[in-house]
Amino acid sequence: MPHQRAETGPEPIHVSLVAIPEAVVSTLTGIFDVMNAFAVMAPLGNTPLEAPPFRVEIVGVEQGPLQLASHVPISVQRSIASIEATDIVIVPSILLEPEGWRTGRHPELVDWLHAMHRRGALLCSACSGLFLLAETGLFDGVEATVHFGYARAFAAAFPKVPILPEHVLVVSGKRDELISSGASMTWHDLVLYLIARHAGATAAQAVARLFALQWHQDGLAPYITFEGRRDHDDLAIRAAQDWLATHFSVANPLEEMIRRTGLTERTFKRRFTGATSLSPIAYVQRVRIEEAKRRLERTEASVDEISWQVGYEEPAFFRRLFKRLTGVTPGGYRRRFKIPEFAQPRRES
Repeated sequence: MPHQRAETGPEPIHVSLVAIPEAVVSTLTGIFDVMNAFAVMAPLGNTPLEAPPFRVEIVGVEQGPLQLASHVPISVQRSIASIEATDIVIVPSILLEPEGWRTGRHPELVDWLHAMHRRGALLCSACSGLFLLAETGLFDGVEATVHFGYARAFAAAFPKVPILPEHVLVVSGKRDELISSGASMTWHDLVLYLIARHAGATAAQAVARLFALQWHQDGLAPYITFEGRRDHDDLAIRAAQDWLATHFSVANPLEEMIRRTGLTERTFKRRFTGATSLSPIAYVQRVRIEEAKRRLERTEASVDEISWQVGYEEPAFFRRLFKRLTGVTPGGYRRRFKIPEFAQPRRES
């Protein structure tokens, strides 16, 4: 809650938006603009509040110019050494280098994050910003989310943090003070959540209308592309995966994979699950649904026809499975991801 001043009413909530060289400029500046939206809304006459509820500052190890991951310079407004307390800390998306996240690169920031948490601040990450927050150890044993593209890298770097990459927003901690948002543009959900939490639902709805923001209410499963694990040394299972990639629609792919490997059914299932972290039937289902997603995006084929093309003779079962694995119906998926008519290249008449 904001600190109180008897003479002038509540102080605005102090938001510290962390800038580091690995940060992505679009997320950092987007969060800055949306959380400062109330100053923008006032001239339009549609702000639901008398005064802006937030005071947002870009903070970093040193005040002054800083070049971000996309080689765009920004200005750090305050050094963390000058901030004794803050209400909300947000670490924006970061861009990982090919070798992954290097722990220990920002010791001053990690110590400062610890201190701000002890003094009551919310610690928030947008997308891959969780890598920096996880260095504090405060997320150990606490559920969080991170960009699904970085999920394996994060799990390898911070195995004590249980991650849910299909979740849009995860609010954890004893006082709901550890907050993480998932892939890329889910920073929209993060800032709308913070506005609703501190300024009310009406304020969050007004900001969403002004910026045309939408909550990702179906989760992130529809956006995740299935890529079966191949970082294992079981050559027989890898050969079965290779075969399945182009023969997923056959009537009994599991039986054929077992036959081709020469293993017993029990041994094949045990080794396949150990290598891929999925049972063979679950793996087949995900491969088929991933192909169905591409056909929904790129063709005009009916859902029933696509069901048959990927190996399911019962469209009703296919629809139920698709919804279970992606969170949306096949029709809903097509509406969301197919390129709309107005964006299609014009055809010569």
